[in-house]
Amino acid sequence: MLSAFVDALVLGAGYNTTVVTLGAALLGAAAGAIGAYVLLRRRSLLSDAVGHATLPGLALAFILLVALTGDGRWMPGLMAGAALSAALGLATVEALAHRTRLKEDAAIGIVLSVFFGAGVVLMTILQSLPTGRQAGISTYLLGSAASMLRSEAELIAVLSAVLALAVFLFRRRLTLVCFDASHAAVSGISVRATDMLLSIMLLAVVVTSLKVVGVVLSVALPILPAVASRFWTDRLDSMVLISMVLGATGAYAGAALSSVAPGLPTGALIVLALFLLFLFSLLLAPRRGLLASLLRHHALRLRIHQRQGLLALARGEPIYDGLTLRVLRRAGLIRRDGVATARGVEAAEATVAEERLWGAYQRWYPAEAAAAMPERARPLNELLPPDMLEELTHRLARQEEP
Repeated sequence: MLSAFVDALVLGAGYNTTVVTLGAALLGAAAGAIGAYVLLRRRSLLSDAVGHATLPGLALAFILLVALTGDGRWMPGLMAGAALSAALGLATVEALAHRTRLKEDAAIGIVLSVFFGAGVVLMTILQSLPTGRQAGISTYLLGSAASMLRSEAELIAVLSAVLALAVFLFRRRLTLVCFDASHAAVSGISVRATDMLLSIMLLAVVVTSLKVVGVVLSVALPILPAVASRFWTDRLDSMVLISMVLGATGAYAGAALSSVAPGLPTGALIVLALFLLFLFSLLLAPRRGLLASLLRHHALRLRIHQRQGLLALARGEPIYDGLTLRVLRRAGLIRRDGVATARGVEAAEATVAEERLWGAYQRWYPAEAAAAMPERARPLNELLPPDMLEELTHRLARQEEP
């Protein structure tokens, strides 16, 4: 199975598998791009409501197609039914949130539970229909790449490309609304219309992803890559690109594994692949990862111990803390017997002078000093521009003159 999985990853498992995995990767990239804006706009739960709201439309479309053609598994018809149902759910959320006293999260909870409950009832009724083609509809619950036809994969790829293009065309409008809705409104951008545009693109992602990840897990496709990308950057354009890469990678790997293990649900495998990427980002991202945070915390702790030790040396006070002694010895600031070296004496005098500058900064610029207090352990020349540091030095010197 490992060799078959490797073949699927390197596009050597056959034409149909290649089309399916590439289509899933393109869908993951489009979902990741849209998910970045959904996350920043704090509408992540909306994707869950939209995903669950597709189920009754999916079931009704299947029943209608069976009545008209005898075969309810025509994918464009099923997607149209799911889109109409999801649009109704989205409109219901908007109406409840803006025309009643309910908050959006309560409206989402109502729509999610009611629409999904209706879908479960319709799926149960569907099983009793006098047709033997109901088995195909169950793949839309958890996704199935192995059973995907070439035409279905091509349709998903085309829709994903259109969604990615839409994100590119509307990126400026979406960015302004995500970061400063008030400024966007003053600039002539309709915030509500932009929110609706984002909701429609999210709906399109969810409907397009039904065959790949299914109704139940469609929420993960736009959200997990966006959350993972947040650990890597503070810039929106970089966040969108990273989210696209992570979404494409997770969807590609999950679809490839599903193609060689048809007994396992595609949606669950893609979600697990995306979660592994999220876990990797959470632990090892250089800016916001846990390991980087732990290293920064450890370095800050050592700087604080060194600073306190140098102040104690300058005041002639004994040092009892073992970590402080070890930090000063490793830096060559004291000898093994605890006596300050020449370098230590010089560093202690510089630390005392900086403490006086900090005191002056707090007296003369209290608001700025309060804002800089979390970075207190860093040298003052790293926090202040040279002109302000020079001004503080001159003012303090004049004040200390006899």
